[in-house]
Amino acid sequence: MIPSPCINICQMNAPGGLCSGCLRSLDEIAVWSTTNDATRARILAAVSQRRLALADAPLPTKAQG
Repeated sequence: MIPSPCINICQMNAPGGLCSGCLRSLDEIAVWSTTNDATRARILAAVSQRRLALADAPLPTKAQG
């Protein structure tokens, strides 16, 4: 059984709809405990892609004024 990626930082990011801790959606979190390993692997693959996208995102800068 594939373990949950939860790191106990459970805070939903409203604009993105993802948990700030594990980067799963509410739907992904809701099905985790009842789904099979194939679905869990797909969820983890999506989480990995999200982490990569965040790592490649430019850092926000202060507005010049």
